[in-house]
Amino acid sequence: MWKFLRRPQDTGGERALPGGRGAITPEMLEAVRRIEIRARRLVDETFSGEYHSVFKGRGVEFREVREYVPGDDVRAIDWNVTARADAPYVKQFDEERELTVMLAVDVSRSGRFGSGERMRLEVAAELCGVLALAATANRDKVGLVLFSDRVELYIPPARGRGHVLRIIRELLAAEAEGAGTDLSAPLELLGSVLKRKATVFLVSDFWTGDFDRPLQIVSRRHDLVAVRVRDPRETA
Repeated sequence: MWKFLRRPQDTGGERALPGGRGAITPEMLEAVRRIEIRARRLVDETFSGEYHSVFKGRGVEFREVREYVPGDDVRAIDWNVTARADAPYVKQFDEERELTVMLAVDVSRSGRFGSGERMRLEVAAELCGVLALAATANRDKVGLVLFSDRVELYIPPARGRGHVLRIIRELLAAEAEGAGTDLSAPLELLGSVLKRKATVFLVSDFWTGDFDRPLQIVSRRHDLVAVRVRDPRETA
């Protein structure tokens, strides 16, 4: 079952994590804050400009077709509609000013592996912190999907520092119910809940079977960026 969770109400004192994964401990808050500091430094020093140049203003979104009027750019003519209507029609587009960024993160058991100081999942949490902070700095919405061989958690896209901190917290606290990895699970969910084009970051170690087809399907509608998280021993 997909878990559609909203931001919990702050009741003061100890708070239960959404989904019943235990209390938010001081150690958890310290880990979240530590990742936020590192991620914010990376965003401020390096990634913010890169994010804007790569993802913002990447293009336009189709709105409608209308009849051609003198002065329209002939390059905008929709030749298929023109042929059917026996009259010239042009495509109209809206500039993409606001992006939706979705972070789809593999939290299966292999993410708990790490030969160095940090597990793969901690590296993924820091990476997602950078992406989420860069998105909110550009007034874009960011959401989260945690998955194993099923969808473990879905947080709808939103803005704000509190939302970013929750994303980091959920990643650090993730305890998958499923044992393996099925990349089609989060991609099918995103295909059903995302009504407009989004930028999807798929974060996994990709120790799984055939994933070419689900990647091809989601990339037809959305901008898909696959990020492989590896341990140093795997490249030695």
